[in-house]
Amino acid sequence: MKSLSWDDFRLVKAIERAQGIAGAAAELHLDQSTIFRRLGALEESLGGPLFERRRSGYRLTPNGEEMAQAAARMEDDALSTERRIRGKAITPRGEIRIATADSLLTHLLTPMFRRFQDLCPDIRLDVVVGNAPLNLSKRDADIAIRATQSPPDTLVGRKVAPINWALYGLAADYPDLDAFPGADSLAEKRWVALGEDMAALRAVRAFVNISPEKIVFRANSVLALAQAVEGGIGVGHLPCFIGDRNPAMRRLSEIRPDMGDDLWLLTHEDLRHSPRIRIFMDFIGEELMKQRAVIAGSG
Repeated sequence: MKSLSWDDFRLVKAIERAQGIAGAAAELHLDQSTIFRRLGALEESLGGPLFERRRSGYRLTPNGEEMAQAAARMEDDALSTERRIRGKAITPRGEIRIATADSLLTHLLTPMFRRFQDLCPDIRLDVVVGNAPLNLSKRDADIAIRATQSPPDTLVGRKVAPINWALYGLAADYPDLDAFPGADSLAEKRWVALGEDMAALRAVRAFVNISPEKIVFRANSVLALAQAVEGGIGVGHLPCFIGDRNPAMRRLSEIRPDMGDDLWLLTHEDLRHSPRIRIFMDFIGEELMKQRAVIAGSG
């Protein structure tokens, strides 16, 4: 029996993830016949099957499950070692992968990133835009700049400011607004809102006393929601750092504390002492603190 190698464990893990040969071949950058041949040789060497071949895909046998679990532990150990080594880099250079949301990038972060790269031209920024939380432990990103009430215990960082929300409409529709409109008049307006797939945000879960048929537009992006208000589709709740600074919009309500999340700047424990991570966290943290009043809706 030949000794098992990391490539054997990696092969099993790739087939498990893809639930088949084709996906594993794409992940490992090999052709399907090579994957099929290597799996057959491995199963012959071990004296039994690692997968059940079903019409719905490949499913692990008990022996395959044991190998896949060992592969996951080996992968975690390798990533942990990589993070520790990266954390000991002695010069602020290299790449930083940053996860954030489209609205934060567009309305807050892009000018800050430009100023940071003027300061540190040897550091490259790779920005991942999306609303789904990424796994910093798996190196999906090095740093997350996120709105959340409860950041994961595995991450470290700082809370910058509360992201407060209020109701906004098109300024042209409210040219002589001396006081906020009454609830009855607003109830007759067309409304825009975030979709249920954005339920991780408190703004989606907060109570709004509006008939469902009055909500004529939903979006899975805060940026798209703001564009809908600006485009005159309807009134809707937005972060104050977007609505207050847009001359085309008018605030129509007091701040809604039940809608807001906190803005966090987060990284992994193993990376926090890396020079490039530390200098980025310090710089962006200070830049965001300068905008704290704007983010909180009081600036």
